[in-house]
Amino acid sequence: MKGFLLLAGALATTVLPAFAAKAETLIWGVGIEQLEYRVGESGEDVLAWDFDALIGSDELKFVWRSEAEYEESHRRFESLENQARLQVPVSAFFDVVAGVRFETPRNGGRVSGVLGLHGLTKQWFEIDADLFLSKDPSARFEVEYEGLITNYLTFTPSLEINLPFTDDEEFEFGAWGPKVELGTRLSYDVVDRVFSPYLGVHYEQIFGETRRLAEAEGKEDSAVFAVLGVKILF
Repeated sequence: MKGFLLLAGALATTVLPAFAAKAETLIWGVGIEQLEYRVGESGEDVLAWDFDALIGSDELKFVWRSEAEYEESHRRFESLENQARLQVPVSAFFDVVAGVRFETPRNGGRVSGVLGLHGLTKQWFEIDADLFLSKDPSARFEVEYEGLITNYLTFTPSLEINLPFTDDEEFEFGAWGPKVELGTRLSYDVVDRVFSPYLGVHYEQIFGETRRLAEAEGKEDSAVFAVLGVKILF
């Protein structure tokens, strides 16, 4: 974590002067897209979060992204990552992303470079496509769609694919063996899209060499969770 804070501080030092020069256009916000408790079918319950905090302007944003999955039964993080990202628009709906990612697996930490694309398609699908550069490079593709059922009720399907390019024993990934996560969440806007509790289902499946490694250790290759959570935007 100390390494991540130093890297984030260095990025902020270079970016904040540019923001100060355009103080009249300064924007900021925090979006907690997921803060949820997942109840597994075999007692493997998980506490998970996914949020962004940003500051900047329409021309340049500094974003801190945090994602985690904490296994209640083992009292440990299955995954924990923080990213410090700069976003620059390349079109009306898409930004190019560059930054650093700090991960904390069970055996230590790792810092990776991040290059990616973030934005909305014409059909209002939210897209994140990232390439992580380290000694064990990988890629991640995320897509999410918010479908309004009523003015207050929203159905949100999501897809996430994590693809390792090398054998990565530290994170229990096999080369080109993807991990796929599918989710569906039904939320209700209690306070005008600022506070939205939700219910849902979360499904995970691993494939290829990653699946073979898990089976060799006696682990399941898939998992299904019932989800209870809240979305907070401010």
